[in-house]
Amino acid sequence: MLATIDPIALKFGPISIHWYAICIVSGLLLAVYLAQRWAPEKGIDPENILDFILLAFPIAIIGARFYYVIFQWSYYSQNPSEILAIWNGGIAIYGGLIAGAAVLYWFAKRHAIAVLDFLDITVPGVMIAQSIGRWGNFINQEAYGKAVSHLNYVPEWIRQQMYIEGSYRVPTFLYESLWNLLGFLIIMGLRRFKKGLRQGDSTSFYLIWYGIGRFVIEGMRTDSLMFAGLRVSQWVSIAILILGIVLLYFRKQRPEADYKMKN
Repeated sequence: MLATIDPIALKFGPISIHWYAICIVSGLLLAVYLAQRWAPEKGIDPENILDFILLAFPIAIIGARFYYVIFQWSYYSQNPSEILAIWNGGIAIYGGLIAGAAVLYWFAKRHAIAVLDFLDITVPGVMIAQSIGRWGNFINQEAYGKAVSHLNYVPEWIRQQMYIEGSYRVPTFLYESLWNLLGFLIIMGLRRFKKGLRQGDSTSFYLIWYGIGRFVIEGMRTDSLMFAGLRVSQWVSIAILILGIVLLYFRKQRPEADYKMKN
């Protein structure tokens, strides 16, 4: 029997703090820091970022859980007491992104902030937060692929945690974490040499990059939510990929003067 990581990081009497929560909160804090740092570039008050997160984060978590429960209703309808047991895992990132995007749109309009400007400073942080958050899936032993005979290409401690139900499992959580990390580094590089980077470019890149990666990696998973012959996340990946391409195309059709870019 291989040793696995205890999903509970700390205990204070009856209170347990899970690694899953630590990963999510760590990613969130880094995303907030980056967005606040870049906000002045777009003429946005950094305090607006904090106000937005305080509103959007709980709604995004609810959206992520609601999304997951809906597509696993056959189970949760028989186990209603587990619907709120989010500490056991079972949130769908797309549900969180959809809920968060809806709040962002409302918040930006309410505070007279250009939606694309707001998105451009938040999506890099979202991408690195997603990369970190996938390690919560690793500790919970979820978001994995098919059974394989060995995992000699990853460190021993990952192999041990990926020994699930009597077999080694393809570490799709790791693939997506690395894909998002690479996307984040590319965005950072584009920002570094952003002379030709215009409003909406970072958002378009995120939608296209994440859509491609998630579609491919989701196809490797065996624990995904299914709908109409494809995994639910693959359908959503196709939608956001198309959205990213359409956004990039139409933004490139507008004259340079129409863009708000502060160097």
